[in-house]
Amino acid sequence: MQEKNFEQSMQDLEKIVTELEKGDLNLDESVKKFEEGMKIAKQCNNMLEEAEKKITILLEKDGEIEEKNFVGDNTNT
Repeated sequence: MQEKNFEQSMQDLEKIVTELEKGDLNLDESVKKFEEGMKIAKQCNNMLEEAEKKITILLEKDGEIEEKNFVGDNTNT
């Protein structure tokens, strides 16, 4: 089975949220959808973390390209 990409996973997550917001599901179905949504959200978070690790900043220094790891803005307070 092929692993879904970030965009496909987000679409699946949005569909689950819509189903839960409608309120047409019974309690067992709602819990199953919630669990599925949490699993997808965790996968999306992992994909974002991996993408952040791969991002690099290329700086030109003395005519040469210097590669540095990307450091995200962690100023969320």
